Amino acid sequence: MTIKMLNITEACEEYFIAPEKLIQGNPLQKIWIEYTDPSEQFFVGIWQSEQGKWHIHYTEEEYCHILEGESEIFDLSNNQKMIVKPGDRFVIPAGFTGTWTVIKATKKNFVIYEKK
Repeated sequence: MTIKMLNITEACEEYFIAPEKLIQGNPLQKIWIEYTDPSEQFFVGIWQSEQGKWHIHYTEEEYCHILEGESEIFDLSNNQKMIVKPGDRFVIPAGFTGTWTVIKATKKNFVIYEKK
């Protein structure tokens, strides 16, 4: 086995939120996948989004580290919101349902584990 250096110069995928999830705006989103394990259950990368709001439902576990911008994550299970800004680190658990609002264009590092 060898250690793999991660490199942001990997190809960027650009996309828009699916219409059925969209609440406000039409934010362009970009994602750079820096690493995927052979089982395709573990991912590491960078994500960024323009302003907008959409529904979220997580089937995966996700660790996030906000690099730029400001977003609000709203938890439908308890009607609580969390504002995240540069330097904030948090985990969104599998099964989480709510909304994500990008207040100021946001960029984050992420690590995802999706159990199959």
